[in-house]
Amino acid sequence: MDKKELVLKVMMDADKPLKSGEIAELSKIPKGEVSKIINALKKEGKIESPKRCYYAPKK
Repeated sequence: MDKKELVLKVMMDADKPLKSGEIAELSKIPKGEVSKIINALKKEGKIESPKRCYYAPKK
């Protein structure tokens, strides 16, 4: 599983929107790297931001 898949899985398992810091903690990936992955996933349309600084997979 690559890091992008891991970040997406952490979000899906959480069942609520998460901050990038929480995602970094749960996935054991550095926060800076998580931010880059979140931006990539947003561009791909796989995640959304229901409120500022929180991220969740698109349903």
